[in-house]
Amino acid sequence: MITLPDPKPDVLARRDAVIAGLRAAVADAEGVIGDPISLKPYETDGLSAYRQMPLAVALPESTEEVAAIMRFCHANGVRVVPRGAGTSLSGGALPMADAVVVGLMRMNQILDINYADRCATVQAGVTNIGITNAVSDEGFFYAPDPSSQLACMIGGNVNMNSGGAHCLKYGVTANNLLGLKIVTVDGEILDIGGEHLDAAGYDWLGLLTGSEGQLALVTEITVRILRSPEGARAMLAGFASNEIAGACVDSIISSGIIPVALEFMDRPAIHACEAFAHAGYPLDAEAMLIIEVEGSVAEQDDLLARLSAICNRHNPMSLKVSRSVEESLAIWKGRKGAFGAIGRISPDYLCMDGVIPTSKLPDVLRRIQEMSDSYGLKVANIFHAGDGNLHPLIMFDANDPTSFHKAETFGAEILKLCVEVGGCLTGEHGVGVEKRDLMPFQFAEHELEQQRRIKSAFDPDWLLNPSKVFPLRAPAALPRAA
Repeated sequence: MITLPDPKPDVLARRDAVIAGLRAAVADAEGVIGDPISLKPYETDGLSAYRQMPLAVALPESTEEVAAIMRFCHANGVRVVPRGAGTSLSGGALPMADAVVVGLMRMNQILDINYADRCATVQAGVTNIGITNAVSDEGFFYAPDPSSQLACMIGGNVNMNSGGAHCLKYGVTANNLLGLKIVTVDGEILDIGGEHLDAAGYDWLGLLTGSEGQLALVTEITVRILRSPEGARAMLAGFASNEIAGACVDSIISSGIIPVALEFMDRPAIHACEAFAHAGYPLDAEAMLIIEVEGSVAEQDDLLARLSAICNRHNPMSLKVSRSVEESLAIWKGRKGAFGAIGRISPDYLCMDGVIPTSKLPDVLRRIQEMSDSYGLKVANIFHAGDGNLHPLIMFDANDPTSFHKAETFGAEILKLCVEVGGCLTGEHGVGVEKRDLMPFQFAEHELEQQRRIKSAFDPDWLLNPSKVFPLRAPAALPRAA
């Protein structure tokens, strides 16, 4: 059961004064929300099994307004929960009863595009796909592509260090950032990095990326944009078991070939996604790999031939190479819509996020299946196999408390397994509240204490996104969704 600290009674008692102070900081009268009905959409995020109504919501439109909000909240001891699109699957934007949610969705402007230096500066509320859409006519793109890229915002991507299917070749968010504009807990505006590589001094950019709103609010981001490849093609390989598919992944990576993407689906995922996308997935296979390469036609042909040879060493049940852009798009339509497709076969599911060494894939997939049998809950495995970023989807019924508890326990066991085999608790979803109490399985107490010291250096009173990331020392119950 996920828990949050008890709210501060003095802040709750000052609710009207807090709302009045926020309205003084935000120019638009509709940019502050305080009535219960209008607050309802902000009570949860992508981890929708849990919810908590916030004290208020502020919707700034500029960095200066964010700074004014932070100065007021800091002066009055009010906690702040940053929020982008609310797509966090780890409860990273879950509010607190005495906290102000600062939603950055109105900050959605492309501020500058510099094609000569191959970078773009955008506000935090620009969607991930919005960056690529803004530069695609000039033959550029933004590489990280989470499955939620149509909705998720770049500020949230920075906070969680998001990846996506193509991060195998191009890296995660951290590998595609050049600069940030941030607002500190006391309202100071700072610029970190810029339109150039390797800013002087300490690596503040590296520290802030993936910090989950613990250290500052990110309001503007400068990202790399890349030249679009000449072309890309995908192939499908179906296998008789998860273990064989996992062994094939390890063979591909150890061969030295780095595809632009290498994705895994097991049988439940294959059937759900095929029913949605009609992409020609092999319905008789227990596991399937989507492998994509890019470059000139000659490069594509060479890489696909070499990859086919590797797959053939693992006795695939089927092997299909796309012959056109349309066939490749159909293949990716199924993968990009996978999480929604699973929703058609299960009333609820938990989307886990852990990382393992690719050599451990066969064993980990076998053990996940054993856990599935033990808990009596189905699991669909859909993940970024090339970099070992697992996304098991545990299917359960949220209306059944026993089913929900078993799903959470099952998920925790998967994450512990990831750490046991040499991996880590999270790849791109962040720790949030979901994995917070599992942190001691990966870090010793002195390591956690050092991380807490960094948090305290930026936020001495722990007003920024409290109750996330670090295990609570005195937990209190949080309402679960009915």
